[in-house]
Amino acid sequence: MTPLFIYGTLRHAPLWRLIAGEGSERWVEARLHGHAVDRVDGSPLPMLVVRDGAIATGQLFYDLSPAQDARLDTYELPFGYLRKPVTVTLADGSQVAAEVYAPPGGQPTSGEPFSLSDWFEADGEVSMIAAQEIASHSPSMGPEDLARQWPMIRARAHAAYRGRRSGLAADLRTDPKPGDVEIIEERGVYGDFFKLRDVTLRHRRFDGAMSGPLHREGFLGTDAALLLAYDPKAGTVLLVEQFRVGLALRGDANPWSLEPIAGIVDGGETPSQAATREAYEEAGIMVSDLTSMFDFYPSPGASTDHFYCFATAADLGAPRSYLGGLEAEAEDLRIHIVTLDHALGLIDSREIAVGPLIAMLYWLDRNRSRFPASA
Repeated sequence: MTPLFIYGTLRHAPLWRLIAGEGSERWVEARLHGHAVDRVDGSPLPMLVVRDGAIATGQLFYDLSPAQDARLDTYELPFGYLRKPVTVTLADGSQVAAEVYAPPGGQPTSGEPFSLSDWFEADGEVSMIAAQEIASHSPSMGPEDLARQWPMIRARAHAAYRGRRSGLAADLRTDPKPGDVEIIEERGVYGDFFKLRDVTLRHRRFDGAMSGPLHREGFLGTDAALLLAYDPKAGTVLLVEQFRVGLALRGDANPWSLEPIAGIVDGGETPSQAATREAYEEAGIMVSDLTSMFDFYPSPGASTDHFYCFATAADLGAPRSYLGGLEAEAEDLRIHIVTLDHALGLIDSREIAVGPLIAMLYWLDRNRSRFPASA
């Protein structure tokens, strides 16, 4: 098996172990003459560039198994990085034929050297979370699987990253300590667009003892941004109507629901940026000056879904309906501009039956004074 020269993020040993998996490989420091490792333009990621007089330093891995080669290809090929033959130089001056993942043609370089420490500070923890999902997937992913699923994997990784930093001072809730939750066994992550995680765990009980082993399956969703647009002059709000498969699968007599503007928080964007983007994509309105309402878990017993809810003042005008959504994303939406009082009445009649929208409308009703008509 031809040795593999690694020069970028996979030099971070924990990431290498997650992606390559266990094996009997051995490695040595090596250099690739006539090449440099630059930072990709607009990204903390690395790329290999041909440059006279430059030397790219890295690690040369021997004895990789076919399974490890396949796992590494799964991680690199979806992004256009292809293996090519090179000759590297070892510390004793000897030269060895090897392979390296070369970047896709036309990829722009920043012209600045790649820094492993800078990458880890900017993106390392998110990358590790994403790699954990890839490594835990059952069955193992191939390159085409990863390419198709990558945006959602990154969205979930960013959601987990935000979650790890979301701790607030506890008033009523338990103040958790290390070891209060223990994963005893994980049987993998499975699914396509959405994922399920199958684990056995135990947790600290309120009496101080640890619980017995608990077998649980959890739905791995994403963070979402929700926006309620309100016109304080006209007294109107914007509602989105769309078909929902959850209602259809439950057997609901009417599987069309009324909701706020909403969408997944993509990897690398903030919840407020996602809300602003979705307002234009779904309803064709430009918004700014978002007001944070609250954020919450809609179904904490079994799902990681987490919603960030915002309100904004917008020029919506008189009550009416029109079509919206992105055709490229197969969105079939009808936008309704109705008075706030009308929307509140639809809660009473149970026509509005989506929890987040109900909570957001009640919040707006209680906070109308924060959006004066004269503003």
